[in-house]
Amino acid sequence: MKKFLAVLKREYKKVVFKWTFLITTFLMPMIASMFVLVPMLIFSIEGEETRIAIVDRSGNVEKRLRQNLSPEKIAERARQAARESLNDLTAGQNQQLENSSKQLGGQFSFVDYEAGSKHSDEVRHELRRMVADKQIDAFIIIPEDLSAADLKVAFFSRKAGDFIVNSTIEDAINGAVRAQRLANADISEEKLRQINRRVQFETIQLTESGDSKGTDGGPVAAFVVAMLIYIVLAIYGQAIMSAIVEEKETRISEILFSSAKPFELMMGKLVGVGLAGLTQLGIWIASLLAIVSFGAASAYMSDLEIAVPVISPLTVFYFFVFFILGYFIYATIYALIGSMVTSMQEGSQFAFPPIMLLLIGLYFCFAVVRDPNSTFAFWVSIAPFFAPIVMPVRILSELPPFWQIALAVFLNLIAIIGLTWVASRVYRVGMLMYGKRATIPEVWKWIKQV
Repeated sequence: MKKFLAVLKREYKKVVFKWTFLITTFLMPMIASMFVLVPMLIFSIEGEETRIAIVDRSGNVEKRLRQNLSPEKIAERARQAARESLNDLTAGQNQQLENSSKQLGGQFSFVDYEAGSKHSDEVRHELRRMVADKQIDAFIIIPEDLSAADLKVAFFSRKAGDFIVNSTIEDAINGAVRAQRLANADISEEKLRQINRRVQFETIQLTESGDSKGTDGGPVAAFVVAMLIYIVLAIYGQAIMSAIVEEKETRISEILFSSAKPFELMMGKLVGVGLAGLTQLGIWIASLLAIVSFGAASAYMSDLEIAVPVISPLTVFYFFVFFILGYFIYATIYALIGSMVTSMQEGSQFAFPPIMLLLIGLYFCFAVVRDPNSTFAFWVSIAPFFAPIVMPVRILSELPPFWQIALAVFLNLIAIIGLTWVASRVYRVGMLMYGKRATIPEVWKWIKQV
């Protein structure tokens, strides 16, 4: 036991104190936080005022266009779009839309320009000169015939790359032209808006007992968890293989075998690297929780409600249980591969099948999220190799009966015991074999040896 703990301690320090471990452990949360902080910073920056001149010889569209570019109209269009996607808006969401719309609507100011009977080329020349003299930033030319099927409105802007302004003006022009066309056809714009109003569609999840269960972002959290497990298992499984191949190439294993049993060395290596993986995963999860909490707090301060998935302590416990099961399954496979090959180049070739198993399990998660109680979801969530990824996703989507979780744990423990027995027999012979890669008949012979 003392030798096993010594190997465990050595392997843990060997992984954790590497500069690559420290960089990836703390760099990943920083990168993830950028996805939250940078958009908030960008959208908090107020743009400069855009001075616009409008050329409308008909005199019918300009007034409607100016109204559509007012803060009140921009907020109204934003609320309408939000209602179509979010159905009912809370008071906080309404206030948030009002604030952002006023900020955007306040960026537009209008400069009067009288085209009169001037030729269109002369109008464009004068307006371009006004832009060059920095009297205006942009100008819009409205065609006289609004009934044309291929109507095109020209918008000339010094800041053509400002996609937010471009999109806002495009919506305002479409609204103004549509309103004028309706007026020409003697059709009430309000009545048409009521006819085109979308139906409010709501999805209500039901449990097996028929009770309602609200959707709280569980599917998104499930995929995040699946990706975390996939990444960590792939990284630390290959770390095990690299460590074994390195000891084999440097022939350190000969010295180690003289002071400890092969099984103690292999298990110490597996547990030590596994604890390093748990350390990194724990830091990542804590960082993720901090980022989500910060985002939720920022949204609360801005009176904007967001759906934060509710994850119970029992769910977190299940997550770590299946992570540990998955780690020992795949780490043992990688240890088996490392014992058979003689170089990392050979090991990389044989590392593809475990990666494929992990990817297949990741793809199974899509079907499980769609129907967590299906027969397919049951079998893939208890099957060895797939359960460590699929079962946590299924638990987050809808908690299955306890006996199914226990069955998944039992079957994967059996798989771990079997793989460890096979890997230990290959390890004790393969680590002392140099010069050539072990063949399948040779590996089978090692396994059968007493």
